[in-house]
Amino acid sequence: MAQDYDRETLKVVLESLLFIADDPVPIEVLARVSGATKAEVAQAVEELAAESQPRGVRIQRTGQAAQMVSAPESAPYVEEFLGVDESVRLSPSTLVTLTVIAYRQPITKPELERILAKNCDYGVSMLKARGLITEVGRAPSAGRPYLYGTTFKFLEHFGLEKPEDLPPLPELEVAAQAAMAAAEEAEAAITDDPAAGDEPDEGPPTG
Repeated sequence: MAQDYDRETLKVVLESLLFIADDPVPIEVLARVSGATKAEVAQAVEELAAESQPRGVRIQRTGQAAQMVSAPESAPYVEEFLGVDESVRLSPSTLVTLTVIAYRQPITKPELERILAKNCDYGVSMLKARGLITEVGRAPSAGRPYLYGTTFKFLEHFGLEKPEDLPPLPELEVAAQAAMAAAEEAEAAITDDPAAGDEPDEGPPTG
């Protein structure tokens, strides 16, 4: 049912809806429930995001959905409260895989493997299991391989509010080079001590 909201009342309604939602909420759904237009909702969500900066929550959003999450600077305290195992970290090699997906999305696994010159089965499987990437469609090329993109959990994991908050590409290249160097050092250490490895050798790229 349509409502005659002023801007501040609409923001209160949207903040309440985002607070109780377990998952990202499409802008279309927020508009339907609040009775406002999608344009009004999108503008109000942007204002909420700006107003939340000094507080303990953030409003993550893409062009189609929004989600309320805890502030990234509070992550250590939230993890302690929830009993999150901090030892479960992404390996440098998997982080490089995620970096390429984040900046080249949507991207297929064959394209990913051509860029990284290695088999990415393990990395893609790990990132999917963590909920950091998901299948967003299929490419029109032969075999119709899956296209992968990042998720809202990716934004939350890295303390981002929206995909556009990713650092510029030159910074990505430096970070990727550093991650690759770290991965090579880790692999060298595993070679010296086989018992220390916890990630399988991904080998050459698949076809």
